[in-house]
Amino acid sequence: MDNGKESIRIGVKKTGMRWQRARQTLDREDRPYADRLTRMAEAHATRGASAFDDPLEAAVYSVFLEMLKELERKKDRGEGIRAG
Repeated sequence: MDNGKESIRIGVKKTGMRWQRARQTLDREDRPYADRLTRMAEAHATRGASAFDDPLEAAVYSVFLEMLKELERKKDRGEGIRAG
């Protein structure tokens, strides 16, 4: 296994850990969203990290991918997107 890519995976995990610490500063009603964001960031860390040199970029890419998948599922179910 390539050490550089392994460090990207570790970097994504560390980013998630920092995001979890930041969660503690949020209002209680925002914390479940922070948890979800962290899970999204780590969702593709194992496979997707190999395409990136920056752990933050890998985490954000994973979040965007998961958000698009959620939007597509809502669209498929005929659910509208709520603002706010």
